This record gives sequence, C-alpha cells and structure tokens, in this order.
Amino acid sequence: MASQQDKGNDKGIDELCQDLGHLQDEQEIKAFFTDLCTPAELKSMSERWRVAKHLATGESYRSINERTGVSTTTITRVARAMTYGMNGYRLLLDKLKG
Repeated sequence: MASQQDKGNDKGIDELCQDLGHLQDEQEIKAFFTDLCTPAELKSMSERWRVAKHLATGESYRSINERTGVSTTTITRVARAMTYGMNGYRLLLDKLKG
C-alpha cells in the first residue's frame, strides 16, 4: 500500500509530466532539464536513452558496453524497464520510427 509520501510523489510526478507538455521545442526542453537536473543526472538519463536505442535494434549487452562505455548494470536496468516497465521507452522509440 502506498504511503502518504508516495502518493504525494505520484501527484508531483503527474504534475511534472503534465507541465512538460507545455514545452514547445528541443531548445525549451533542454533549458528546462538543464535547470532541473544536475549534470550527472542529465548524463545518466542520456546514457539510459542511448542504451534503449541500441537495445531496440537487438544489439548485445557486450556490444553496447563496448560502443558506449555504459556499464552492464545500467544496460541491464534499461533492458528490464523495456521488458517490465510502463513501455515509456518503447512509446518514444515507436514515435521516432514514424
């Protein structure tokens, strides 16, 4: 059962996601995330997204690690999210395909 704090976090996440829809273009999105996140957080998110793109092509964990330098732990985490998560990675990957 979710605690009161968890419920508050869900509401905050919902609000953040809703508000992101008001950003108009890549420049606005970049400005927002640069202000919102630390450089390390941005790096981690961009690495996970890059890994998702490689995994979507069927590339092996080892190959992804060698090509990107991203740890196998992170690769595994992204793969798990792509399999058991809420399909967020897949949603954007499919949109990018057209």
